[in-house]
Amino acid sequence: MSAASRKPVALGKPAARRLWLNAQRLDTQVPFGDGPEATRAAIEHLGYVQIDTINVIERCHHHILHTRIPAYRRDHLHRAQSVDKSVFEYWTHALSYVPTRDIHFFRGAMKNGWHRRSTWFSGVKEADLRRVLRLIRRNGALTIRDIDDDVLVEKDHAWASRKPSKRALQLAFFRGELTVSRRAGMLKTYELTNRHFGWDRPPRPAPEREVLDYLLDRALRAQGIVSLDSVCHLDAPRKPAMRRLIEARVRRKELMPIAVEGAGKVEHWARPESLEAAPEPAGGIVRLLSPFDPLVIQRKRLHLFFDYEHRFEAYVPKEKRVFGYFALPVLVDDAIVAAIDIKTDREKGRLLVQQWTWVGNGAPRLHKQRIEQALHRFERFQLDR
Repeated sequence: MSAASRKPVALGKPAARRLWLNAQRLDTQVPFGDGPEATRAAIEHLGYVQIDTINVIERCHHHILHTRIPAYRRDHLHRAQSVDKSVFEYWTHALSYVPTRDIHFFRGAMKNGWHRRSTWFSGVKEADLRRVLRLIRRNGALTIRDIDDDVLVEKDHAWASRKPSKRALQLAFFRGELTVSRRAGMLKTYELTNRHFGWDRPPRPAPEREVLDYLLDRALRAQGIVSLDSVCHLDAPRKPAMRRLIEARVRRKELMPIAVEGAGKVEHWARPESLEAAPEPAGGIVRLLSPFDPLVIQRKRLHLFFDYEHRFEAYVPKEKRVFGYFALPVLVDDAIVAAIDIKTDREKGRLLVQQWTWVGNGAPRLHKQRIEQALHRFERFQLDR
C-alpha cells in the first residue's frame, strides 16, 4: 500500500461536524473580537465572504460577518474595503470579499481568467473600455450612475444594463485594471487598482503551484476536513492537480485520509494536529445562517455532515417551495434544527417570520425559546442603521 493510499481514519458525523464548526468559528460566541479589526480577521480566516444581491433581509456579506461577530457594524466592512484596504472584491466561486494579503493569488485570474467569461464580454468594444478607464484616470473613482452620456442599447440579458459602460467597467474589473473602492448596497464605485492600493506596480501573479497550495491551505483552515469537491468548489478544472498535491502531502504525512461516516467513496483529508485537537461538543450556540454562509453554500457537504438538505427557493415557483422564499438554516449547538423563512419589513421596523419548519430529530420545545431570542437579536441587527 502506498503512502498516499494508507488506511483512512474513521470519523463519525458528530466529530466531523465539530471539526467543521470549529474551523468556521461557529462554536464560540466571539471568535474574532468585537471591533472593526474583527471584520478583517474574520475574512482572513474564512478566506472569502460571498456577496449577493438579494436583500429580503440584510445582504449576505453583512449577515455572514454578523453571524461570527455579534457586535459587527456595516461600517466596519466599509472601513476594511475603502479605508484600511485590507479586503477587496473579486471572484472566488462567486463575487466575494477576499483578504488583500491574498491578492497575488488572484492576479493570474485577472490576467487570464476573465477569458472564461468571454461570451458575457464579447460585446464590449475596445473604445468603450478605453473610455471608462480614461474617465476614471482623469476624474477619479466613479459609479455607473456617474456616466450619463452613454448611447443606450437594448438589454441582451435580465441582469444586463442598457449602458454599454457598465459591461466595460465589469471587464476592466475582472482584468484587474479597476477595483471596487467602495460599495453602497449593490452600487459599486470603481477606481484604478494601482491608485486605490497605492501601488507603483501591482504584485506579480503567484505561480499556479502556489495558487494550489493557497487554495488547499485556505480550505483546511476554514473547513477542518476537506474533500476534493470542497477544496475545488465550482472549480473542476483544478481537480486533477489538486489531487496530486493532496497525495503528495499525504506521503509527507502532512495530511491524513479520513473516512467520514456516510461518505461512501468520497475521500476526505485533514491535518493530523486538527484531529488531535478535536473540540468538545459546542454548547449554548444559536446561529441563523445565511443561505450563502460558507457552512451552507456547499449543499452536498452540508447534507453529509448535518443530515440536512437545504433548499434555496428564491427562484422556485411559490407552489413548489418547501421551506419558503429565503429560508435560513438554524444551527443550535452542533445540529441544524429548523429552517425559518423571514423578511424585514423596513417601513414598520420589524422582522417577519413567514414560515418556520422544524427539521432533523431535535426537540422543538427545548429549542424554540432560544431561537426566538436569536431572532430578536437578528431583528435588532437588521434594523440598526
